[in-house]
Amino acid sequence: MRLGIRANLAQFSLLIAVNALVGGTLGQERTVLPLLADHTFHLTGYTFLLTYVLAFGLTKAATNYFAGTWSDRFGRKPVLVIGWLIAVPVPLLLIWAPSWGWVVATNVILGINQGLTWSTTVIMKIDLAGPHRRGLAMGLNEAAGYVAVAVTALATGYLAARYGLRPAPFLLGLSYAALGLGLSAFVVRETRGHAHLEASGHHTRGELTNRQVFSRTSLREPALSAASQAGLVNNLNDGLAWGLFPILFSTAGLSIARIGILAALYPAVWGLGQLVTGPLSDRWGRKRLITAGMLVQAVALATVAAGDGFPLWAAAAVLLGVGTAMVYPTLLATVGDVAHPAWRARAVGVYRLWRDGGFAVGAILAGLVADVWGLRAAVWVVAVITALSGLVVAVRMYETHPAASRRRRPMPIDDWVARAQAELPRLSPEQAYDAVRRNEAMIVDTRPEFQRRASGEIPGAIVIERNHLEWRLDPTSTARIPEAVTHDIQWIVICEGGYSSSLAARSLRELGLFRSTDVIGGFQAWQRARLPVTH
Repeated sequence: MRLGIRANLAQFSLLIAVNALVGGTLGQERTVLPLLADHTFHLTGYTFLLTYVLAFGLTKAATNYFAGTWSDRFGRKPVLVIGWLIAVPVPLLLIWAPSWGWVVATNVILGINQGLTWSTTVIMKIDLAGPHRRGLAMGLNEAAGYVAVAVTALATGYLAARYGLRPAPFLLGLSYAALGLGLSAFVVRETRGHAHLEASGHHTRGELTNRQVFSRTSLREPALSAASQAGLVNNLNDGLAWGLFPILFSTAGLSIARIGILAALYPAVWGLGQLVTGPLSDRWGRKRLITAGMLVQAVALATVAAGDGFPLWAAAAVLLGVGTAMVYPTLLATVGDVAHPAWRARAVGVYRLWRDGGFAVGAILAGLVADVWGLRAAVWVVAVITALSGLVVAVRMYETHPAASRRRRPMPIDDWVARAQAELPRLSPEQAYDAVRRNEAMIVDTRPEFQRRASGEIPGAIVIERNHLEWRLDPTSTARIPEAVTHDIQWIVICEGGYSSSLAARSLRELGLFRSTDVIGGFQAWQRARLPVTH
C-alpha cells in the first residue's frame, strides 16, 4: 500500500468518475426545478419557492458531519454505497410529485444522498493522494462533480424544452443513480487503510473527541474556522444561483434554452477551472487564491444584480465560475493540510456541514430579501456578504501550504518580524502548554545555552539552537532529529523574547513545515504565566 495519485491511479480515476455521477444527480434539478415551481406549481413567494433549497441544504449539511464520523468508524465504502441506495428514488419522486411538498421532501432525500456520497469521495481521494498533492486531488474531484452538474443542467434544459419539464429530464438522473450504485458496490475499494498508513508516520497521535474536532474546525483553529465561514458563504452564493437566477432570467424574458445555458455556464467554468486552481494552490499556496476568489465572486454577483441581458449575464456567470473555482478545491485542500489523518474525515465533515449550511442560509436570506425588496436586491446583499467573507480570510487565515520562495524588496528588520508575526497563528504560553499536554505539538527551545542556564528550561522541550534548526527539523535532512518524521508536525518555537522565534517559525514554513508557529512573548512570557520551568 502506497500514498500518491500515481500509485493509486486506477482507484483515484474511478472515484473521479463516481463523483461525476454524484454531481450529475444534483444537476438534474439545476435548470428544471425552479421552472417547475413557477410553471407547474405556480408558486409566488420567493421564500416559499426556495424551501427545496433550504431542505436540501439543511439535510446535506447535517449528513456531511455524520458522513465524516461514520467514515472513520465504519469505513469509507459502506457510507458511499448507502448514499447511492438513497439516491435511487429521487428522480422517480420528482417525476411523480403531485405537490410542492413532495418536491421539498424529495430534496431532503437528495441532501442525504449528496452528503454521504460527495463527502465520502472527497475523503477517499484525500486518503489516496497523500500530503503533497491535495490541491490537485481536490481540483480533479470537484471539477468532475461540477462539470457533471453543468452538463446535466444543460442536458435537462434541452430535454425540458423539447419534451416538457417531466419526466424526461429526471430519467437522466435515474441512470446516474443506477450506475453510481453499481460502481460503488462492486468496483470501488476501501481507502481507510491509506489514512492509517499516513497517520503511522506522524509523531503526534492526534486523538481528538468529536466535540474537539467540531470546536477546532468551527472556531478555535484559525485556518479551519476561516475556511468554514468561506465555504458557507460560497454555497450561500450557489444556493442563490440555483434557486433565484433562473427566475430572474425568466422574468427578463429569456427562453428556457437560454436559461439552461446560463445555468450550465457557471458550474461548467467552476468545474473546469478547478483543474487549474487545484494544482495551482499546491504551488502558490491556499490563502491568496481563497481571498481573491471570494472577491471575484462578489464582483460577479454585483454584475448580475446591476446588469441585464443574456451577454452580460453570461459574462457574469463565467466570472462567478472563475471565482468559485479559485475557492472550492482550495478550501478542501486547506482542511486536508491542517487536520491530522486520525481526525481528518471528521474535520472534512464539519467543514462541509458549515459549507453546505450555506444553501439553507442562502435560501432563507435570499428569499426574504427578494420578497421584500425584489430579486436584484437579494443578489446585491449576497455580493456584499461575499466580499466581507473574503476579508475575513485575508485577516484570519494563515498560509497552510507555503508558496515557493520569491524575491522581495528590502525591508527593515522590525517590519520583517512584524510581517512574519502577522502571517503566523501565534500561540500564547498557555495555548502552547495545552497543545503539548494534549500531545498535539512539540516545543522547540532555540535559546542559547547561557540563557537556558541562567533562566531555566521548559520540561519536555526539544533544545535546538537557532543555527541548526532547519537541518534538525526537516524530515528530508540527513541531520534531522528522530522526532522529525513528517512535515505535518506542529513545531512551536520559543526564544527569549518572542522575536527571533517568529522568523524561525516562518523559515520552517518555507521548508514545508506548514504548522510551525511560535510563542507570543517567548520564554519571558512563559515565566510570567507561571508555567513549568526546571533549573
